[in-house]
Amino acid sequence: MSEILLTILIIAIIFIFSHLNNKIRRLEKEVGDLNSKINPLQQNIVVHQKNIQEQEPSAEQAVPIPLQERTIHDERTIEEAPSPPQKDWLEPVFDFLKQNILTIVGIFTLVLGIGYFVKYAIDKNWIGEAPRAGLGLAAGAGIMLIGHFLRKNYAVFASIITGGGIAVLYFTTTIAFREYHLFTQNTAFVVTTLITIISIVLAYYYKSEVIIIIALLGGFTAPLMISTGQSNYPFLFTYLTLLNVGMLAASFLKHWKSVGWTAYTFTTIYLFYWTSEQPQLLSIVFYIISYIIFYIFALQDYFKKNTLSTWDTLMLVLINFSSIIGLIYTFKTLSYEPVIIFPLVFAAANAVLLAKEYGKKNFGFSYSIFAALTISLITVAVALQFKTHLITSVWAIEASLLLYIWKKSGHSIFKTCFYVLFPLVIIAQLMTWSEYFNTKDMSVVFNPVFLTSLVTIATTIFNLFLLKRINEAGKQTESFFENVFAVVSYGVIYLALLLEIIYHISDMPWSAMASIGFLFSIFYIFVLILFRKKLDINGTIQIGLVYLFLILIIFNASFAASEVAMAVLHKKLSFGFYMIHLLHWIPFIYIVWNTSVVSGFYKTKPSYLAISATIVIAVSCGFYNTYLLSSVNDISLLYKAREHFNILYLPIIWTVLASIFIYISLKKNIPEYSRIGFILFGIMILKLYSYDVWQMDNISRITAFIILGVILLLSSFTFQRLKNIIKNMVDKKEEEQDN
Repeated sequence: MSEILLTILIIAIIFIFSHLNNKIRRLEKEVGDLNSKINPLQQNIVVHQKNIQEQEPSAEQAVPIPLQERTIHDERTIEEAPSPPQKDWLEPVFDFLKQNILTIVGIFTLVLGIGYFVKYAIDKNWIGEAPRAGLGLAAGAGIMLIGHFLRKNYAVFASIITGGGIAVLYFTTTIAFREYHLFTQNTAFVVTTLITIISIVLAYYYKSEVIIIIALLGGFTAPLMISTGQSNYPFLFTYLTLLNVGMLAASFLKHWKSVGWTAYTFTTIYLFYWTSEQPQLLSIVFYIISYIIFYIFALQDYFKKNTLSTWDTLMLVLINFSSIIGLIYTFKTLSYEPVIIFPLVFAAANAVLLAKEYGKKNFGFSYSIFAALTISLITVAVALQFKTHLITSVWAIEASLLLYIWKKSGHSIFKTCFYVLFPLVIIAQLMTWSEYFNTKDMSVVFNPVFLTSLVTIATTIFNLFLLKRINEAGKQTESFFENVFAVVSYGVIYLALLLEIIYHISDMPWSAMASIGFLFSIFYIFVLILFRKKLDINGTIQIGLVYLFLILIIFNASFAASEVAMAVLHKKLSFGFYMIHLLHWIPFIYIVWNTSVVSGFYKTKPSYLAISATIVIAVSCGFYNTYLLSSVNDISLLYKAREHFNILYLPIIWTVLASIFIYISLKKNIPEYSRIGFILFGIMILKLYSYDVWQMDNISRITAFIILGVILLLSSFTFQRLKNIIKNMVDKKEEEQDN
């Protein structure tokens, strides 16, 4: 019953298709008749307009415009003419899909339908194994034949149909070999090779880029389809090399760039898999052959027209660096030397083209690209000579190269590639830093980890300045991604230097390591704030840096300083080390005293609170630790010294600081400081009368009250005097205005 229904359905589809085809032909005939009637009428209208123009001269002809004015007018017209909008590089792909999506889905569905029909016939035992393969091959050939007859009137449709037939041939050959074992592996390979050759010939004959892409997809996947699990890499890459040579010939003859990119993608995947699975000296030969083929492919427009397109430039970058990674990994795995030979040879190849451009005195885009490639490859060679980590160095240099090419060309694809590659650089750098925990006794600076970090630092600084110049040239505002990139970049530089320092002082006491780490962090942030304009650091980032700087000062003055002081008391560190630790006061005083360092920081109320809190904590902890080190000779007396300082000296310090805050508030008219001063007074008085008084002996209590009383009276007198001075100045100014 199902067979009868299927037959009826096929007959109905054929009838409907025939009926629609006849309708379409009648419509085409009617459209052709209308065109033949409309064309003579349009020609008559054009002739009539031409006669009128000849009889009546225009105003421009009647009143001739001077040459100079015409030139100016033309220049203005050219300037005012809007530049054509740049099309997205994906737009042709989307246009193709929109116009042909039904055809693509249809041929895919047809191939699946043929497959299901063959499976149904097999399940019903209608045909044997050999006829099954023959049926599939016949179906593929039949579909290709249909495409052949439709090629004149429906070129794109016919190309997709033909591609579907090629796909049927590939899959049929694969099934006949793997499932039915109708022929040997060599025979299957010969058949798939013949299908590929026929497909390439058809693509050239039909002038169809779609067919050759399908042929290449089949050609590159054929080894996987007929694989038995036994690796025969020399045979495989000989076949791939022949396929790439055919690709290169087709690309030169028809200028099909997508063909080269398809071949490059598959070839690189195969080469990397071979390199990671079973590195051999022979693989180096195929790396070099592939490099030559795809380098020629990338330079075909350069040889013909002396130009480099966006995609050609991207291919030059990728083929250089993917080949470098594979070749050097193979050399290192097999323990061959010297590994720098490959980047130097590739640099020499690019230097030849650079010399050619220099000889012609052509310092345009091509010159910049060849110069950038040459310098980048030499940099890779230097990095390898000092035994840096390969992937991190290569990716860091490649990221900078992409950003440089974006600056020179203006094509956003390179910027996108840069933002995709830069996170990979960070991940690779993190993996490189993990070597600090696994390796011992590395030399200072000249060790593989830090030399790799230096490459990353150099490229990161280059990227930051390059982005700054790009924004200045285009008068563009920094985007969110560029701000994130800047923060991450400064973070990478910071971590690279900090980890190297910590590694080499790891034998010191923990308190010393923490102190040095905090000091380095404080001075690093201070340098960024100091050179914020030259580094073109965003205003928001500047304010964030100041807050981070103050937080580091607080932690260093309280936590790290206390640890260092305890280490000095326990004879683990010298008093001189504690004095070095106090160096954080130099940048801190500069930041507090010079309010113009980050002008935007002092425009917000929280900034005054942050500055005041940092001053109070830093000064209090500084005096506290210095007092302990100068007064405690026996560690058993430490607790008593702490209590004595907290009860006697700390209220005095807070009173002095509160008085200074109020004085600054009155002098510079900053009300926030006066509030902070009175709050500090309140905390000090509350502490004094609620706790300190009950812990003091009589002498200390009397001394504390006398000193605090004198300070409060002097402060009050100073404020009253300053208040009178300000009042007299205001009154005098009002009198002058009245007169």
